[in-house]
Amino acid sequence: MTDALSQYSVLSLYSAMAVYAIAFVLFTIDLATKASEGRVSAKFSRIAFALTWVAFALQLAATVMRGFAASRVPWANMYEFAMTGTLMITAVFLLTNLKWNLRFLGAFITGIVLILLGLAATRYYVEVVPLQPALQSYWLVIHVFVATLATGFFALGFSLSVLQLMQQRREVAVVNGTKTRLTSLGRLPDAVALENFAYRLIIIGFILWTFTLIAGAIWADKAWGRYWGWDTKEVWTFIIWVLYAGYIHARATRGWRGTRSAVLALIGFGAVMFNFTVVNIFFKGLHAYSGL
Repeated sequence: MTDALSQYSVLSLYSAMAVYAIAFVLFTIDLATKASEGRVSAKFSRIAFALTWVAFALQLAATVMRGFAASRVPWANMYEFAMTGTLMITAVFLLTNLKWNLRFLGAFITGIVLILLGLAATRYYVEVVPLQPALQSYWLVIHVFVATLATGFFALGFSLSVLQLMQQRREVAVVNGTKTRLTSLGRLPDAVALENFAYRLIIIGFILWTFTLIAGAIWADKAWGRYWGWDTKEVWTFIIWVLYAGYIHARATRGWRGTRSAVLALIGFGAVMFNFTVVNIFFKGLHAYSGL
C-alpha cells in the first residue's frame, strides 16, 4: 500500500507539472498581448488561472498521498520540502486573488513552481523513509509549515518587485518619449501600486518568518538543549529575517521607495532560495535533513 501511494503521488505530481506548464505558457501569452488585444488576453488569463487551480489540486493530492505513504507530514527531506513549499506558493497566489486581482503574476508564480518542482523530481527525489529522531516532534508540523507559508508570501513579493522594476523602466521610457519593448505592461498597475502590493505581502511573510525563527529556537532547545547554536541553517534563517526587517524598516522610516525597495525584496527572496537549496545540500550541520 505504501509503495502504491508513493507511486500515485509521483504520477499526480508529474501531472500537476504538465498542467502548470500549460498555465505558464498561457499566462505568458496573456502578458505579451495585454497591450493591444484586451479581450484575447483576458481569455488566456481566465483559462490559465483555472488550470492553475487544477494543477494545485493535483499537487495537493500528490502531497497528501506522500504523507499517507510515509505516515507523517510530507516535509521531512529536500524532495518533500520542495513539494510542500511550492504548494504553499501556489496556494498563497490563488487565495490572494480572492482579494486582489493579481493574475498578471501567474507567469512568474507558475514559472517558479515549475523550476523548483522540476529540480525536486529529477534531482532530489528519495524513497519514503522514517523520520530521524530529532524530527520526531510536533514542532516539525508547526515550524516547517509556517516557514513554507511565509515563503509563499515572499515569492509573491519577489514577483511583484520584478514587475515593479520592469514597470518603472516602461514608465520612464514613456515620459522620455523613447521606445521600449515593455509596452505589454501598459494595462498592469503602475510601479507604485505594484510596490504597495509587494510591501503588504512581504509584511505578512515577515510576521510568519518571525514566528518560524522563534519556533525553531524553541524546537532546538527541546531537541538539542540550547536555543541557538550558530548552526548554518539557524544563521541563514536569521539573515533572511534581518534582510526583510531591513526592507520593512527602510521603506517605512527612511523613505526607501522605488528601485531600492524592490532590490531589497529581490535580495531577501534570493536569500530564501539560497537557504532552501545551497544551505540544505552543501552545508553540514544539525539541520542536514535533505535526505540526499
